[in-house]
Amino acid sequence: MNKFDRQSSSADIQTLPDDIAEELSRLPSEVISVDDAPSITPPAPLSQDEVRTIVISLMLTMFLAALDQTIVATALPTIGRQFQDVSNLSWVITAYLLASTAVAPVFGTLSDIYGRRVMIIISLSLFVAGSVLCAVAPNMPMLILARGLQGLGGGGIMPVVQTVISDVVSPRERGQYQAYFSSVWMVGGILGPVIGGVFAEHLHWSMIFWINLPLTAAALGLLLPNMKKIPVFHRKRKVDWLGGVLLMASAVVFMLVLTWGGSRYPWLSPTVLAMVGGAVALAVTFVWHARRADEPFLPLKLLTGSVAPFALTAGGCGLGAITGLTVQLPLYYESVYHLTASEAGLALIPLAAVSTCGAAIAGRTMARAKHYKRVAIIGTSWAALCGLGLTLTTLPLWGLLTLMAAFALGLGTTFPVCVVSLQNSVARPQVGTITGAMNFFRSLMSSFTVAAFAAILLIALGIDVPLAGEHHAAGSVAIPTEDMRHAFRYVFGAATALMTIAALCLIAMEERPLAGPSAKQPVEMAE
Repeated sequence: MNKFDRQSSSADIQTLPDDIAEELSRLPSEVISVDDAPSITPPAPLSQDEVRTIVISLMLTMFLAALDQTIVATALPTIGRQFQDVSNLSWVITAYLLASTAVAPVFGTLSDIYGRRVMIIISLSLFVAGSVLCAVAPNMPMLILARGLQGLGGGGIMPVVQTVISDVVSPRERGQYQAYFSSVWMVGGILGPVIGGVFAEHLHWSMIFWINLPLTAAALGLLLPNMKKIPVFHRKRKVDWLGGVLLMASAVVFMLVLTWGGSRYPWLSPTVLAMVGGAVALAVTFVWHARRADEPFLPLKLLTGSVAPFALTAGGCGLGAITGLTVQLPLYYESVYHLTASEAGLALIPLAAVSTCGAAIAGRTMARAKHYKRVAIIGTSWAALCGLGLTLTTLPLWGLLTLMAAFALGLGTTFPVCVVSLQNSVARPQVGTITGAMNFFRSLMSSFTVAAFAAILLIALGIDVPLAGEHHAAGSVAIPTEDMRHAFRYVFGAATALMTIAALCLIAMEERPLAGPSAKQPVEMAE
């Protein structure tokens, strides 16, 4: 591949827009190539109205993926009764999670090769096709296969959307927009179970899939007319399909280990151990291949350095902590505070809503402060202190919810700082790749944390714990309140440890300057 020499690259960089020139000038010369660099013809700047329209369409697109993570859960009993198959119900959720996790780095990388427009159309098309097949599925096996297809599309939505944001918004402004998208996930997480329950009870469970069609049409109708105006940074090159297959295969096997371990099979059973060995072997083979490929699917150098490993770890710890607590806390609320299942669901709102406030605070700080990572360091340290308080104290319900909200406020600051720091650390033609890798590792970390928290409860209680709400069922084992309170102290301790690791990673992460408007210059869109 032909490289810029220092003299010519300096001349060409001067012809680029200021934010792109600033970004390229900070990169080592050996990573800038004629093919990698954006076009030296500056694209027409987007107006505030165009940026606003693109962001709204992206938020609607992201809402599709957020809603589908939760809307199916409350309809599962109805689906099981219709198909007279409850033993395979968990696969309706698992198939989607497996597919969406495995393809996240694939869509991120392909958006750097073929462009954002093509990949957003493909991901939404797969999502809609899967939704239609789910709605008309005649039996459980077909529904599970259709959910896998839907997961292929859903897994591509998030990395491509985040990459498009990086194309239209400067790094300094980007943190505020990440906070907006965090609010989309919060709304989807809250509305999903409610809408799913209403559809299953009063209409038909297939409506939870049919609703995706008008939402997708609206998202594409807003987005596609403006996609041609978005700056182009992708670079066509040969696709390392073998590397992509190895990466996806290792992820699927590892996710199956986390899904089946401790539930379907004991953790030390031959089946689980063999799957762990298979996942490790596939991962090692992927690394071996990536080191020898001319243009690997996921360049390992992107995951090294003074930014990427720390940002990936901190972001993974933050998302893992909030996901693990969201899954396990309803059981705690029901067992210790004797809430109903619906009340326990409402008690999760402070955790989701206040974490979004933390993300908004961090995003606004990034737009104005030179040392932008300090807000996340303070936030994660504060969350660790709140987690320690949850671990060591026994509180009434109002006190627990207050301290949980304070914990979530600090936790939320990690997300915009980690996302923007990662995207700001690579050249523009690699933003999609690093964004896909980030979503991939975050999904793995979330699954690992959910499994780890369940294992902690299993060890502390000495019995297999039911899912939230199941302990009300006839014949289930009642868990004494004090035993559950004691066991959850270890869960809160694990969440505290995750936030401590996140704080240490953010301290160690290099704080690179962010391109964009001056810290003193207000951001019009955000206001």
